[in-house]
Amino acid sequence: MSARQAIEVGKKAAKPLLSLNQAEAKKRVLSLYKAWYRQIPYIVKEFDIPKSEEQCREKLKEFFMNNKDVTDVRVIDMLVIKGQMELKESVNMWKQKGHIMTYFKPTEEPKPKDFLSKFFSSNE
Repeated sequence: MSARQAIEVGKKAAKPLLSLNQAEAKKRVLSLYKAWYRQIPYIVKEFDIPKSEEQCREKLKEFFMNNKDVTDVRVIDMLVIKGQMELKESVNMWKQKGHIMTYFKPTEEPKPKDFLSKFFSSNE
């Protein structure tokens, strides 16, 4: 196979998941964000979590901002699909309080220094 043929094989366009372009993907992301934002008061009330609505909205914003640099439309669509699944599971109460509270786990946990801390963290 020549180099030119290899380049042609590599240029094959991948089939889109949901969105055909960047603008459509952005619209889906904003729609998902708004859906989560609207459901936060109900989630806080139904799951009786020890967090305020404002804290939940901050965490929601943090999750979306973690992926702000993703530019591949297929990856964006996959993240949107996963977000929609999480939302549906939360709204339908298929999750438990512990599942919701794992969203509030610190993003970077400090490394354990002593033997017992290392032992306990390895069993989680």
